[in-house]
Amino acid sequence: MNPYIRCLPILVLLASPLLRCEVPSVTPSPPNIVIVFTDDQGWGDLSCYGSKQIPTPHIDQLAAEGIRFTDFYVSQPVCSASRSSLLSGCYANRVGISGALVPSSRIGLDPEELTIAEVVKPLGYATACYGKWHLGHHASFLPTAQGFDEYCGIPYSNDMWPGHPESPKAWPPLPWYEQDQVERIIEDLDDQEQITSELTRRAVQFIDKNADGPFLLYLPHSMPHVPLGVSARFRQTTRFGAYGDVIREIDDSVGQIRKALEKHGILDNTFFMFASDNGPWLSYGDHAGTTGGLREGKGTTWEGGVRVPCVMRFPPLISPGTTCSTPCMTIDILPTIVELTGGVAPVKPIDGVSIVPQIKGDIDAVAPHEELYFWYHRGDMEAMRMGRWKLHFPHTYRSLEGRPAGNNGIPAKYNYKIKTGVALYDLENDPNEEVDVKATHAGVVVEMSSRADAMRQRLGDRLSGIEGAEVRGPGRRPARVKN
Repeated sequence: MNPYIRCLPILVLLASPLLRCEVPSVTPSPPNIVIVFTDDQGWGDLSCYGSKQIPTPHIDQLAAEGIRFTDFYVSQPVCSASRSSLLSGCYANRVGISGALVPSSRIGLDPEELTIAEVVKPLGYATACYGKWHLGHHASFLPTAQGFDEYCGIPYSNDMWPGHPESPKAWPPLPWYEQDQVERIIEDLDDQEQITSELTRRAVQFIDKNADGPFLLYLPHSMPHVPLGVSARFRQTTRFGAYGDVIREIDDSVGQIRKALEKHGILDNTFFMFASDNGPWLSYGDHAGTTGGLREGKGTTWEGGVRVPCVMRFPPLISPGTTCSTPCMTIDILPTIVELTGGVAPVKPIDGVSIVPQIKGDIDAVAPHEELYFWYHRGDMEAMRMGRWKLHFPHTYRSLEGRPAGNNGIPAKYNYKIKTGVALYDLENDPNEEVDVKATHAGVVVEMSSRADAMRQRLGDRLSGIEGAEVRGPGRRPARVKN
């Protein structure tokens, strides 16, 4: 038996509904976990990723003292699906979440799925989620039912309210939750302008209260999703307009959290991660971010939609100023937390792999994935990556087609009927997906297509009419009983 793996006695295991093993953490004491996850922030929106217009000194400092990922991905380029992968370690298709849930949705992340909070709760971690949840707004799907001790924030996107510019009567009032109850209503943009500062205040308060640790703090900011809201302190402080001001306030939020960790002497025993849920919503123009030259944006499986900024700091394992170009994904965060903490691992199959070797900078580390897959809509497998290669399968997507984007919070109209056939791109030489090379690399197309067929049988593909043998489906709220 491996001496570094301690399993519970067999009788206890048989009595346990989860059949879990405990694995010692890779660090001397359980690290605190802080994950800041922004909404619709582009790959090119941080100065450590090349932005010349938006100063992000606090996030840059995390990168300078830790690791910056150049090829970090989400599984789907839209809110709910992306978050389900981060929290569960699964492709969104596996857990039955696609697109963005809306106020009328009666589904959510199934409480039977193990979240990052439930990974560490048995180890005595205090857990909190402050921000945009978007994995089901009914009580059985909220963070407090998914392993988080504390929750405050909005249950879905901040544009799902009567103030939406394109459908002002489509949405009900936007609720603010405290734990599992609606505490108040976000009435107007003045209320939206206070969200980032309020979430930051609560995050710092949580650190102060739990500094003796260990703790997990998940901070999914509702910004920079439109409508943009920024507090007076940061208004008109960048050269990138309201969007830049919002990013600067988020950067300050990171700085305040860091300061709180430093105050308690626990910064260096904290795994600190910053990432985004998908690329920018390009149709909003000056109220949207940038992709740093990557093709298209949110709502597409081109690189601008699924490749996101990601930096991590954790001195016990991460050398300062390092860069990782190995393709990794949000599905890898849960198994990484399992390895870092010695926490419980899901019994049900997941898709992520621990990327501890990558964050340690192990030059001999095997890439965590031979291939990565990207779905959209209701289960359409649209693209995959294998090493340097990105293969798109025939599908339709949305694009501005080079037309001017919107301004002042009013979006331009996409063409939703753009079509692509099978197309292959060499991302090492062509990260912006401009030159289709399938004609000169037919063998690569055959190999990737074969692997995609195998994955379709497992996790489905609506475009091929395949349901997928391993799809578990979402949690469902029971239908109302009529009297």
